[in-house]
Order: sequence, then structure tokens, then C-alpha cells
Amino acid sequence: MLQNWHVGLRDRIDRSRREPLHFQIVNAIVQDIESGRLPSGAYLPSSRGLAAMLDLNRKTVVLVYQHLIAQGWLTSLGTRGTAVASTLPEVPATTAPSDPGPDNVGYTYAVPPARALSIPEGPGLRLDEGTPDGRLFRHNLLVKSYRSAAQRIARANGFKYRDPRGTRALRGAIAEMLCSKRGMDIGEDNVCITRGSQNGIHLACQMLLQPGDTVIVEELTYEPAVAAMRALGAKVIAVSVDEDGIDVEDIAAACRLHRVRAVFVTPHHQFPTTVVMRPERRLRLVELARQNGFAIIEDDYDHEFHFESQPHLPIASYAPGQVIYVGSMSKLLLPTLRLGFAVAPRPVVDAIAHHVSLTDGMGNALEEEAVAQLIAEGELQRHVRSARQIYAERRSAFSRNLDAVFGDLVDYRTPDGGLAFWLRFRTDIERLEERAAASGLLFAPSQSYRQRDSAPRGLRVGFASLDAGEQLAALRLLRSAVP
Repeated sequence: MLQNWHVGLRDRIDRSRREPLHFQIVNAIVQDIESGRLPSGAYLPSSRGLAAMLDLNRKTVVLVYQHLIAQGWLTSLGTRGTAVASTLPEVPATTAPSDPGPDNVGYTYAVPPARALSIPEGPGLRLDEGTPDGRLFRHNLLVKSYRSAAQRIARANGFKYRDPRGTRALRGAIAEMLCSKRGMDIGEDNVCITRGSQNGIHLACQMLLQPGDTVIVEELTYEPAVAAMRALGAKVIAVSVDEDGIDVEDIAAACRLHRVRAVFVTPHHQFPTTVVMRPERRLRLVELARQNGFAIIEDDYDHEFHFESQPHLPIASYAPGQVIYVGSMSKLLLPTLRLGFAVAPRPVVDAIAHHVSLTDGMGNALEEEAVAQLIAEGELQRHVRSARQIYAERRSAFSRNLDAVFGDLVDYRTPDGGLAFWLRFRTDIERLEERAAASGLLFAPSQSYRQRDSAPRGLRVGFASLDAGEQLAALRLLRSAVP
């Protein structure tokens, strides 16, 4: 029997941890076997003896020994006692970590950037980047549609693995919606359901890009999309964006120097500046895509929420062969519903679906069927009409509140559409952000949008999730941080 081995074991037992005591002891003994501190064939104390050494109830130690014997780590030798199984290989003693806890990493991995890609959770007041107000959706409708979907799927014996493109019902409903509302001549086979728009962007990039490929983005853009491209080894080139959208002549110049594989754009409500891309630039972008053979990844994340005139048709509606169109149901219904879609020619959708099957082969058929029912019954359109009216009122209130709180300290243009404002401050924005964060405001930093140092700095602040009173409180707190 090993002398004083129990001392090290006792030091690793922590009664304050959530993990049950017997599992703590089981894991500690396995770690001692794995590290060589308990060699093959070594005898352990009797259950009574070890219980006394560790000041534990003997039943706990009996449970530990039974567990380890059943798993093959220990063997019972009858009256001779309990020993480490002789079938285990000899392991030279190593200096294993004294605290092999859940956060102790014994291998190398890709460390994510220090700055999170989303606004962190916390006790402070959150200024989002244009999130809908989940309080506006009638939750009882969701409960009803889930219940009905579950019954329908059960009757059809549909609780199985399914098509990685998504359920036929939801793909068909989205295709019909895009045909009638966005002028896109597509069918269900042109649609692949994704886990939100970010997942759709990532899947499109996976399907398109190889390490070293060149992608063009706007100099101010959606950082998670760029992070997905860089994670795949792409070279990202940023080009100018102005009041008319992305500078297409900058794209033309980049194409003369590089073999461009894709251009990522947010033409309807540019992210983060909210500007609408002019028709002549859209046509020029399509011309460049055809000449140079690159794909346009069109992120149309909040198409329905346009308040001035009619929403612009997506580029995908008149150039489907050059565009991978990404949209979101989360903005239309609830952010917690992680449903988006990618639309493309059928062979491209099949290629995207292959990547879906590598990471999320099952998807969420119950959620998809429930949302398909909401669309079929007209509940989605009724909600969008009601929410659009409320958001239009909140957009006007936000503009008034900005003027009242900031006066001429901030430059902005009331957006034609979307759920956020782009604010340019006439002050030291770095100090403003530092002081605002210290005061408890949670927001995306200005640096998160910039893809090159020459890009302007500003804050994208959502208005839709806040009523007029909440807007005023948030803006006053932001105003108090102005240096």
C-alpha cells in the first residue's frame, strides 16, 4: 500500500464544490492512476481505512470503489483488499497539475480575440445595434404554433433526422414570402434554413472560400462577418463607403490587383451607417461580379423595416446568378428564434447544405414547423405591420430625444429604414466610450465596425427595443459620458 498517498487525495476534496464528493474522489484516483502516482497493482486502503483518513462516511468510499471496480480501474482481490487493475499499462510518474479543474487546458487551441463579437451581458444598461423588441410579439401565438407543430410532426412520425436544407414547409413559406414581398423568382429548392443570418454568412463563406482567397468588404461593416472570413483564412480588403453605399470603383480597382472571390455588402440598410445603396451602384456591382466571376454575399438583415417609400428590391431579385442572399427571421419575430436563410441557385444551396450537415445536420424541425405555421396563418405579416408602425414612432422619438439630449454634440441622419441610428460625435470618442462603459453602459465599440484605420468612427445605437422613456434614460446616461 502506498504510504501517505491519502494526504494528496484529501487536499483535492472540496466540499464547497457542486460536484458530488464521491465523483471528486473517483476523478482524483483516476488522475493518480493516469499520472503514475498509483501504479498498476498498487493496493489501496480499505474502504473503512480510507474513509477515516479522509474524514468521510464509509458508504461514500464504498461507492467510490464500486464505481472504479465496475469501470475497470480497480480490482477487488477479496480478503486481500482492493488494488489498481493489473491490466493497466505502466505509466511513468508525471507532475500532473495540482488542480486539474475544468478550465485547465493541456493542449493548444485557437484563442479568440480579446474583444467579444457581441455586446457582453452584464448588469448595466444595454444599447443594442438594432434589435427588435421581443415584448411586442404575442408569446401565446408561439406557444400555440409549437403545440400544433409538435402534434402535426408526431402524427406524421416526423421526429427524425431531416434534410439539412430545412423543413419543406418553412423553405416553401420563405420562398413564397420572398417572391411576393421582395420580387425574388425562387422556389423552396433555392432556400437553405440557417441558424440566424450570421450562420448563413459563415456557411456562404465556407462554401466559397479557401485560405488565401480575397474578399472585399465595406470599410465600416459587420465585424462577425469579417471574423468568419478571416477564420477561414481569407484575405479581407476594405473599400470606401459613403452616402450612396459601397464605392464600386474601389471594388473595380481592387479587382485589377487581386482575384476577388466574394464581395460582402449590406445594401438595403448599410451596417452600421444605415445608408441605402443607390441603384446605379448596385448595377455596377453586378457588372463587376459578372466580369470578374465573384459572388455577392448580400446581407439583408431587416428588409421589412423600411419607413420612407417602398423597400428597395434586393440585388438578388435581378441578379440571382451572382448573389448569395442572406436574411433573418429573428428580426421579424424574436431574436431568440435563431432562424435565418440563405438563398442561391440550387447547386449552391446544395453545397451550403453539405456544410450544414457537417455541423448541424438535424437543425430544429419543431421550431421550423412552428414558424412556418405562423407565416401560413398570416401571423407573421400581422406582427410585422404592427411592429413597423411602433418602430416608426420610436424612430421619430429617438430623433427628438437625440436633439434634446445632445444638441449639436452629435451628427446623425434619421435612417430611411432599419432599427438603428449611426451617431458621429463632435468630441473625443475614445474618452466618451471609456466613460460610458465605466458608467454601466453596454454597447458595441466604434472600433468594432472599422476595417481600416482611415474609416470614420461612430456608434450604432438601436432604437427599436426601447420605448421613448427608455430611450431618454439611455441617451442621458450616454450624454453624461461626454468629456
